[in-house]
Amino acid sequence: MNDRTALIQPDRGQQAIAIHLVDKAALPALLRPLTDGQRAVITAHKFEGAPGEVVIVPDGAGWFALAGIDTIDTWSLARLAEMLPGGTYRVANPASRIGAALVGWICAQYRFDRYKAEGPRTDPRVLLTQEVKAIAAAIAEASAIALVRDLVNTPAEDMGPAQLELEARALVKTYGAEIHVVAGDALERDYPMVHAVGRAAARHHAPRLIELTWGDAKHPRVGIVGKGVCFDSGGLDMKPSAGMALMKKDMGGAAHALALARLVMEQALPVRLHLLIPAVENAISGNAMRPGDVLRSRQGLTIEITNTDAEGRLVLGDALTRACETPPAMLIDFATLTGAARVALGPDLPAMFARDDATAVALADAGIKTDDPVWRLPLHEGYREYLKSDVADMVNSAATGFAGASVAALFLDRFVAAGIDWVHFDTFAWRPAAKPGRPKGGEALGLRAAWGLLVSRFGDNTGA
Repeated sequence: MNDRTALIQPDRGQQAIAIHLVDKAALPALLRPLTDGQRAVITAHKFEGAPGEVVIVPDGAGWFALAGIDTIDTWSLARLAEMLPGGTYRVANPASRIGAALVGWICAQYRFDRYKAEGPRTDPRVLLTQEVKAIAAAIAEASAIALVRDLVNTPAEDMGPAQLELEARALVKTYGAEIHVVAGDALERDYPMVHAVGRAAARHHAPRLIELTWGDAKHPRVGIVGKGVCFDSGGLDMKPSAGMALMKKDMGGAAHALALARLVMEQALPVRLHLLIPAVENAISGNAMRPGDVLRSRQGLTIEITNTDAEGRLVLGDALTRACETPPAMLIDFATLTGAARVALGPDLPAMFARDDATAVALADAGIKTDDPVWRLPLHEGYREYLKSDVADMVNSAATGFAGASVAALFLDRFVAAGIDWVHFDTFAWRPAAKPGRPKGGEALGLRAAWGLLVSRFGDNTGA
């Protein structure tokens, strides 16, 4: 469903099918005025008002739906939007405020069928609401989530560095931003680590540093950086085939960064936006970087390559350095950086690292409010010693397997200027099993939490 603006409409009394939200305690009162036949249908479907239960009940020539529910959150109505027939609906309970569930209603109708000759044809489910002020924000957030899903789900051959540049240029055209791109061998002087990681790729997947700016220069500067490793073979330290299977999603950080930047511009957040995406393919060829090589970074630090499969932190290092050259009021990066974060927190919770305690608390609160939870992991000073090198300023991958997500974050910390309010997301960008409103595949994890933080920090004129 491409036209998400049609899925939520203001309720002006249009003809619509009723949805009755009910919990176990309220079910007996709801059943009493129904006919024996209607109660028999509900009983036959073993509907008890538990969250996620849905039953369609005949009503003369038409019908209505009962949906079990506990509390209203983002995903409360998602299963309804997945399983109900196409049509127009309204929640009949007059006291129900469903604004929080509008995003989930839209997200539940997401489909990625770019490569299917004939995808399953489903008519849209349109939801009417009297909470008119919530509609625009819901559509914007759901569209941002869909952008992440689309970019991550697209195979690497069709979503390489050049395609990420095209996505950024589309934002430039829509929102009047400015863009500057350094690509190929031109990277070697100013972005040497981006060049070293990406130089082994085929010419049509040549590396690039994509830089977008937008907004009034007088407003607070917000830097957003996204890891754009469009495919990760592991380089000469090659991954096994099972480890490569999902590596089209290794540009998930860039997808999140593009989606967050779009929200900032679309909702006119009063900031000076600075978006940076180092876009590369970590490929294997005769000129691939080698274990034991020493790279010089944009910042001037030298890095001993102890693992060519720890490449994302290298390209981020150059991009973070650039982001700090005009100090931002806040700097956020997204990256599918470590398996260690997934071992610690599983697929649902992005690991979040923050220098400032108040920012970490605000971000966790924003995650709770948006049903996009994040979990803070430590930037523990004691682990910096794991990055020591005998021949360079530091290694790119520690010899120990301990605290891998924290050690990777500490590597990035070396490229963020002192005093910068910096947040790092180590996100999965993938959902291995479907949940209501959240199909298996590419997923935005940490996006709405970050957006909620930016809105609370920098302005309330977005309608969010």
